[in-house]
Amino acid sequence: MSLRSFNLTQSPIVALLHPRERTGMVLWASALGLVAWGIAVWQVGLPTWGAVTIFLGIVLVPGVLKWHDDIRRYGVATAVLSILLAMQGFHTIEHGVQMVQYHVLNWPPFRSSGLLSAANTEWVHFIWNWSVVAVVIFVMWKGRMRNPWAWMLITWAVLHSLEHSYMMYRYLMVKQELIALGIPAKVVSAQGLPGILGRDGWLANSSLCGRIPGLTTLSRIDIHFWWNAGEILLLLAAAHTYLRKTIST
Repeated sequence: MSLRSFNLTQSPIVALLHPRERTGMVLWASALGLVAWGIAVWQVGLPTWGAVTIFLGIVLVPGVLKWHDDIRRYGVATAVLSILLAMQGFHTIEHGVQMVQYHVLNWPPFRSSGLLSAANTEWVHFIWNWSVVAVVIFVMWKGRMRNPWAWMLITWAVLHSLEHSYMMYRYLMVKQELIALGIPAKVVSAQGLPGILGRDGWLANSSLCGRIPGLTTLSRIDIHFWWNAGEILLLLAAAHTYLRKTIST
């Protein structure tokens, strides 16, 4: 795939994600979700993550119907790819919001947790990233999405997940230490510790290398923004190449 061959209006990804006969339902659900968001935040006093959850729950209804249509139209593997594209797209927005909160609004790292702050936990990150690996493997196996971009994607996704596995290990170890010391989780949290890469990460504290700009200096928020940026770009490239041969625009 080359940049010259990419045309947004003729993109097979756009064709796959288009709600088609569900367009009206998606628009109505989005409008209803925004109204519910406003009521939840300004009338009920719900936190942002709660309002976002309500919005996503409402929009999910036509989304499920659209994905059911995709199964009939394109098959299970392509429908699963459609779900992954949508969910990873929202995940990318989450990381973008975190970057704005951290770099533009100058919020501290523990507050720069995106739109779904309640889901910004080590368990959620760990399960999510390994789920992405499993879904990509499924599409590669069942749908035969085995172009070079797909192989780069699965490699990147596994490395990303290993980073989160290390952070999960650190989280569990520190949590046990805090419990042993009798320190409540509300006082000191084991969430948000550095991983392998980034400032104060394993690589930065090891004797294997010196200071490497970016790899050993960026914050966790920055590191995982770039992890996710690479993942979504490789996913789009792999999906575009695969879908050109499986669906018509």
